[in-house]
Amino acid sequence: MQARITRDPRPWQIGVLSSLLLWGVFALDFEVRPVPALAALAGAFAAQWVGARATRIGFDPRSALITSLSLALLLRTGSPVVAAAAGALAVGSKFVLRWNGKHLFNPSCLALVAVLALVDGAWVSTGQWGSTALGAFAVAGVGMLVAFHNRRSDVTWAFLAAWSALVLGRALWLGDPLEIPLHQLSSGAFLLFAFFMISDPRTIPDSRAGRVLFAAAVAGVAGTIRFGLHEPTALLWALFTCAPLVPVLDRLLPGERHLWTPSGPAAPPTLDDDNREENSMRPIRRPAVALALALGLALPWEAVAFCGFFVAKADTQLFNRASQVVIARDGGRTVVTMASDFRGDPKEFAMVIPVPTFIERGQINVGDPAALAHLDAYTAPRLVEYHDPDPCQVARLERHAMKSLGYVAEDAAEPEAARPRSVRIEAQYTVGEYDILILSADESDALADWLRSNGYRIPSGAEPVIGSYLKQGMRFFVARVNLEEHARGGYQKLRPLQVAYESAKFMLPIRLGTLNADGPQELFLYTLTRRGRVETTNYRTVKLPTGSEVPPFVKAEFGEFYTSLFDRQTERHDGRAVFLEYAWDMAWCDPCAADPLSVDELRGLGVSWLHDGARRGPKSQARDVFVTRLHVRYDRARFPADLQLQETGDRSNFQGRYVLRHPFAGDARCAAADGYWQQVRRRQEREVETLAGLTGWDLTEIRRKAGLDVPWVHPSGGEPWWKRLWN
Repeated sequence: MQARITRDPRPWQIGVLSSLLLWGVFALDFEVRPVPALAALAGAFAAQWVGARATRIGFDPRSALITSLSLALLLRTGSPVVAAAAGALAVGSKFVLRWNGKHLFNPSCLALVAVLALVDGAWVSTGQWGSTALGAFAVAGVGMLVAFHNRRSDVTWAFLAAWSALVLGRALWLGDPLEIPLHQLSSGAFLLFAFFMISDPRTIPDSRAGRVLFAAAVAGVAGTIRFGLHEPTALLWALFTCAPLVPVLDRLLPGERHLWTPSGPAAPPTLDDDNREENSMRPIRRPAVALALALGLALPWEAVAFCGFFVAKADTQLFNRASQVVIARDGGRTVVTMASDFRGDPKEFAMVIPVPTFIERGQINVGDPAALAHLDAYTAPRLVEYHDPDPCQVARLERHAMKSLGYVAEDAAEPEAARPRSVRIEAQYTVGEYDILILSADESDALADWLRSNGYRIPSGAEPVIGSYLKQGMRFFVARVNLEEHARGGYQKLRPLQVAYESAKFMLPIRLGTLNADGPQELFLYTLTRRGRVETTNYRTVKLPTGSEVPPFVKAEFGEFYTSLFDRQTERHDGRAVFLEYAWDMAWCDPCAADPLSVDELRGLGVSWLHDGARRGPKSQARDVFVTRLHVRYDRARFPADLQLQETGDRSNFQGRYVLRHPFAGDARCAAADGYWQQVRRRQEREVETLAGLTGWDLTEIRRKAGLDVPWVHPSGGEPWWKRLWN
């Protein structure tokens, strides 16, 4: 039985997907690179054309356009070859992987899963849509319209209900506050999946009962993958895994077949109109042809390098209540270095940190604070300055170049106390100046009471958070200062603690620190990885403004400038974003606020994959280490859940970098100098406006400090140009 809808919703779907893509690029600063996006489009259209010719059906550009738009929304890669192959694979699968006139796999989902499984330099940024209510409801609203038009909204509602029940039920079992599941359910990436991907009528069961069962199965498998295997792209893997259920459900629970409406009464049949009874499509014999066509689209993608002279840096000392954490991660191998900004009496210090596994003595170390300070200096946002050359000399060089070359060159522990059977000391160690306990418990109240009765200060209301961690199988790493060892070592400050473990969880627990905090806290997270940049999967990761030219007086006020800039960016994103301050290959930097870390320093911070001398460069600089610096100002209201992280394949370089340009200080007397000084004045006006926009500082005061509050006088004394003509 077949049901042809009365109005084709695919033009509407194309419009909605295009609008979402434009919104993401221009409003949310998505890094959708134009060359890979066009390559995905070319690969999809090439596969559509080859498939249409091979099967003798009509060429329908709508199918390829919808698929390529979906890939542009979700797939992140810097390689045009990978993007083109993904587009070709997605559309090509519609011709090859079919059963009873339907696609066996969701085309976009199949391509994304294949790329994620086979390519290191590709990823899906699940957190970049954010989780603000306005954005979530906008995506939900337009998505619901699409789902309604294709008359398969029941699968969307069934999936939303099943996933919501799973997430809310898990939060109830863990004892988590309602803010955490609501944060998970308001994710834009989750709503895109629910309204656009799982609702594809050509890849879901025909009957309503089958669709409801299918949606529930996808939600169940996704929950297992997300919360059991800690995979951030669990929804894609679940849809791919459950796709073979569709033929089974169609056989057990038959229903009306969905068919798109042709474009006109004489329109030829297309791939999406195909079924075994009314179309005699020949199976394609050479499905790899589309892939071969796409492979010729490779274009070079070069990293951007900067020049200039480094003059100042914005390190962590600019911010109060700032914690520093370094995570070195290789697969599941993880080394966490934790440095506190504690400045009180050492006997008052205590640290309680959830860890995912049991920790042995050899997995704990006291780190070198100098290495952490070096990493901070190396990755800190920086100020660079340039000095304009003599404009007359520049003019002479340009004339010489035009004559000789014909073109113009370009610029280039204590005994157990209360409830001993509920709290277990699994291990206790003395490491350096710290006494370490590894604790587990059956009940959160018992563990909280034990910690308090043994002199550990934990915030009130910590029991539900502790209980949530305990139910997730986590232990607690508890540290106090051993006063005798601390005095014997003569340390002025507490040294950072390190712990090494192996786990699929890539996260940073921050919830305990938000319970009784008197205001927002600053966290600087440095990650050291093999593949590329690290980002958060449950919050937006936003690049700070960079490359801006600001007035020279900022050199003396760089600390105030950067803190104001960060305050303004935090306000702009409603305090819900994690900011990228630095991402670079550790082998080099340009300009360098400090020398790159040595191999020995990186090993001390947990980089376990640097073993042989062949990986040493000049000055023992490291190879195959990519450093990411993230900065987040967090509190309980805006960051209810722990930070979930993922390593991406993005190795493009980024640094928070701000530029001072000093005008030429000498005596320039030539025809070119007049135009130069006019350009300088316009540049200075732009600089003060840029500074006001970045910091929110008063524009009048900025103009006064920049010397722009008085009428401009020509540096030569204000003489008209013609008075200097014959002198």
